Amino acid sequence: MRRRFPLRLVRHSLLCALLLNLSLPAAQAQPGGQGFDVYLETVAARARREGVSSGTINRVLTGLTPNARVIELDSGQPSRSSTPPPTAPYIVRHVDAARIARGRDNYARNAHLLPTIERRYGVPGSVLMAIWGHETNYGSYLGDFDLARSLATLAWEGRRRALFEGELIALLKMVEQGVPTSRLKGSWAGAFGNPQFLPSVYLRLAVDGDGDGSANIWSSDADTLASIANYFRDAGWRPGQPWGVAASVPAGFPAASAATRLSAPTCDRVHARHGRWLTVAEWRRLGVTPLKPVGEDVLASLFQPDGPGTPAYLLTGNYRVILQYNCSNYYALSVGLLADEIAR
Repeated sequence: MRRRFPLRLVRHSLLCALLLNLSLPAAQAQPGGQGFDVYLETVAARARREGVSSGTINRVLTGLTPNARVIELDSGQPSRSSTPPPTAPYIVRHVDAARIARGRDNYARNAHLLPTIERRYGVPGSVLMAIWGHETNYGSYLGDFDLARSLATLAWEGRRRALFEGELIALLKMVEQGVPTSRLKGSWAGAFGNPQFLPSVYLRLAVDGDGDGSANIWSSDADTLASIANYFRDAGWRPGQPWGVAASVPAGFPAASAATRLSAPTCDRVHARHGRWLTVAEWRRLGVTPLKPVGEDVLASLFQPDGPGTPAYLLTGNYRVILQYNCSNYYALSVGLLADEIAR
């Protein structure tokens, strides 16, 4: 006689499997409502419609199973807090002496490449180095998650299916275009290579910086730096402008009067913390003084991340370009400050 288990015990067993980082059975249904293998069949059909060959589809998707660890990491992402933690501790950790020294060393090692890249894309080499340093500590850690498995898991789980299914299709197209499957390792969320591009970004913006016919952002410094520069140019980087400058704010400055009246369509809470857009000359007339050279007619926004009496910055439009790489004031500010230290 077959023994029946209470449903609560079955659910508990599945939860334990997740916590132990075990792969769920391929046919197991999840919130998306489909078994994993059934869902991959729909992905394969879409990929074929978009020009990916059956050989590539089979090579990448055959044998995949869900990765419970990826679901756990995705579910554990921090929620949006109404009171952001202070910026200063983050800056101390991410603009540290070791990262600055490695950035300067890599800048010197690539001194023969950077002038050409800077002329072509208009982005300072120090900014490119700062992105590289933040993303993978100058290539020292690129991630070891199986990209196809991670993206398939996140798409199947369903919370952000449109995003991750599109990235999985883009990954298949990368392989179709000749990227070896041995390179398909990266972060749990599907980013890879020195600059941690997603597959769709790689297809659109990765470039061949050394003229060997491939965009190798895994082991070529030239391709890595040129690809980051191409990303920034595409996002609207303004040559000749800094990302921002430190500023002196007078005591008792009426911060409320300088608050923005605009609502950003994306990353609204990040942009809402910045002041309104005025020219540097207009900020001077209000008593806010830039502590480094910046054009008087440059539009800038006042930002005091940790409140009155703490470090303040006048941010240009180039700061918003950094935010397009990672929409976090902590990230963008530390990238800008690291770039300044590398260039010093």
